[in-house]
Formats: sequence, C-alpha cells, structure tokens
Amino acid sequence: MKRFVNEQKKIRPRRETGTCSKHQRLLARAIKKARHMALLPFTAERWR
Repeated sequence: MKRFVNEQKKIRPRRETGTCSKHQRLLARAIKKARHMALLPFTAERWR
C-alpha cells in the first residue's frame, strides 16, 4: 500500500496510480482502514 501513498502520506490520485475509479475507491477505503489499525501513519514525520 505504500506505493499508493506519496511522501506527505496523502493518497495518490487516480491518474498517478493508474487504477479505475471503482478500484481507486476501494484503495482509498483500504488505506483509511490501515491508518486506523496503525499499519500506515496518518502524516509524514517532520524533521526537527
């Protein structure tokens, strides 16, 4: 799933991932579910 998320941990748009709209919606739901289960971070870590 990391390849469908950019450096700022935002979900990449459909035109970048190459998925159809149906699968993009499924992908977005899966990423959001993974974030709630703490498998993916919500935001990128900031440099201090």
